[in-house]
Amino acid sequence: MILINIQDDIIKLQSMGLLDKILVDRTTQKNIMWATDAYDYLGNAYSRNEQILSSLITNENIGIIKSRARKAFEQQSKRTRQRAEVFTPLWVCNLMNNSVDDQWFGRNNVFNIDGIPTNQVVFDNGLSWEEYVYSKRLEITCGEAPYLVSRYDVATGEIISITDRIGMLDRKIRVVTENTNTYEDWIAWVIKAFQSTYGYEFQGDNLLIARVNLMMTFIEYCENTWHRMPDIKDLRTVAKIITWNIWQMDGITGTIPFKKAKEQDKQLDFFSLMGMDSEPHESEENTQPLCRIFDWRSNKSLTFWEKEE
Repeated sequence: MILINIQDDIIKLQSMGLLDKILVDRTTQKNIMWATDAYDYLGNAYSRNEQILSSLITNENIGIIKSRARKAFEQQSKRTRQRAEVFTPLWVCNLMNNSVDDQWFGRNNVFNIDGIPTNQVVFDNGLSWEEYVYSKRLEITCGEAPYLVSRYDVATGEIISITDRIGMLDRKIRVVTENTNTYEDWIAWVIKAFQSTYGYEFQGDNLLIARVNLMMTFIEYCENTWHRMPDIKDLRTVAKIITWNIWQMDGITGTIPFKKAKEQDKQLDFFSLMGMDSEPHESEENTQPLCRIFDWRSNKSLTFWEKEE
């Protein structure tokens, strides 16, 4: 059994000049924050409200970020109690993703219970493969993003071969590969697949791993399909998309962790949308604008709650 090693991925992305790019928080224009007390023992720079800097997770600090399967059991249990962090077995991800695909095409075209793709997708419902690729998908509280990309089994850390991957984005890229003949067309539609794939997460280390997983998924599919690395401009394009689409947010407040929405955004918060009074707002320094994402079709940024309306 070959286990995933996120540290190797981080080193690879750093060597390509991409690590700092995928640490960006588009709402604050800073870096994503730790948003967990799990690293407090390492010093003030690792406190939950501090930014994750590349210098804190590379070189002599390279072993700090670990996938869930590699984390100590004590840390897993603590995080489960504090933030309801749990993992979903691969077979459950597969069944749930299959149910989404059932709305698009016949059951014979989806992935089987073992996560192995069946025959080539056939669209017999009047929808095109392009529409499937560009249809929006969202994984809420995404953790390491197992519903979006299944590079490895989150329960065991075992690496999954490309032909056996069952994530929502994996499926989109598979459809692109089956329907394009040139590198240029493949890249253009894979970028659209990334633009239509979203996820948000509270804890910064999980969010970083999710972004790494999406970034490495792009590289791995390109190498598998075209036997080459993507062009640097395409790598930077995908990195930008990932930082907009896989973002850090408290799903209750709609802001970055430990913050509340500013008064002018109050009518858009979760409680207001549910017809409830929101909690009293704290001091200005503890407030933030609502988290922003990007609508690639209209080419503009907007808040997540605006997108949901």
